[in-house]
Amino acid sequence: MNLKSLIPIGRGRLSPWARTSDPFTALQREVERVFEDFSRGFPTFAAGATELTPKMDASETDKEFELTFELPGLEEKDVEINVADNVLMIRGEKKAEKEQKDKNYRVVERSYGSFARSVELPEGIDPDAIKATITKGVLKVSVPKPAPAVTKKVDIKSAA
Repeated sequence: MNLKSLIPIGRGRLSPWARTSDPFTALQREVERVFEDFSRGFPTFAAGATELTPKMDASETDKEFELTFELPGLEEKDVEINVADNVLMIRGEKKAEKEQKDKNYRVVERSYGSFARSVELPEGIDPDAIKATITKGVLKVSVPKPAPAVTKKVDIKSAA
């Protein structure tokens, strides 16, 4: 038995004896391995963190920014939107309950959790002009673009 047969080599990892000429690549590989090993012991932790963060699409037209958030199963009463210091904050609480009954078994699953997502808005946005609608778990937030800054030429006069 040799030493190489005792060292496990996982998905796509190079052997510990492989050398790279770039030390940053080796460091990056090692950091990724550490996080992979850490998350392997907590499958629900890794899945739950991404499950509660709403996915977002952002688009822009000539007149506004449109932000679309996926919030399946949520209604207007479950979501709160605030604007402060040019930051749009979306918060809510997700409560899911699923029950299955069959002849020989009964399964009840519950999951609860709050989520928050913030988006920095450009300077000059009017918070009163922001509109939001939610339909079938899709939240659409329309943010009108600020008016372009007006530049005015200032005449210079002599001090005499």
